[in-house]
Amino acid sequence: MGRVKLKCKLCRREKEKLFLKGDKCNSPKCPVERRKYPPGQHGDKMVRPTEYSKRLREKQKARRIYGLNERQFENYFEKARKIKGDTGQNLLILLERRLDNVVFKLGFSASRAMARQLARHGKVKVNGQKVNVPSYQVSAGDELVLSETILASLKEKLADFTPPSWLIFESENYKGRVAHLPGAEDTEKMIVVPMIVEYYSR
Repeated sequence: MGRVKLKCKLCRREKEKLFLKGDKCNSPKCPVERRKYPPGQHGDKMVRPTEYSKRLREKQKARRIYGLNERQFENYFEKARKIKGDTGQNLLILLERRLDNVVFKLGFSASRAMARQLARHGKVKVNGQKVNVPSYQVSAGDELVLSETILASLKEKLADFTPPSWLIFESENYKGRVAHLPGAEDTEKMIVVPMIVEYYSR
């Protein structure tokens, strides 16, 4: 994401959990639980946000959730704008279809950042072929599987894991499958996407 930043500080900046650090985000050790104000010397001072700052923060939040830099996120928005239909929902669907996001949503990794590393190191196969591009867009019917060495450490966790409705986890062979492309009801609920559209329409 350009400059390396502590993930917990990114969550605190947005004043909510973005679930960037896997299991730690659900534990009492999560800094967002202990310090519910932005990082920095004056982080706990109340500042009334402007409409522009609200839109900016929503865009930054979405960008951080999916682990994208500014240019990457803007490129996704431009692609979404050119697709017929609602630009905001098109944006979220494109983001959800990223390989790293699908690996995460299938329970194959504790975070999207970890999923990105798995893809980059050739630990993910799509339809039997290694895919080392985290931004790869999955399609309906695609089959995903991790390398055996990675799967061995995940089998206990995956025993009770339920992915979102557009994805299928086959517990008998530890494979994931894209049942259908995500719809509006399947996208990330933490993001207020109309505010992002308004930000880029300013």
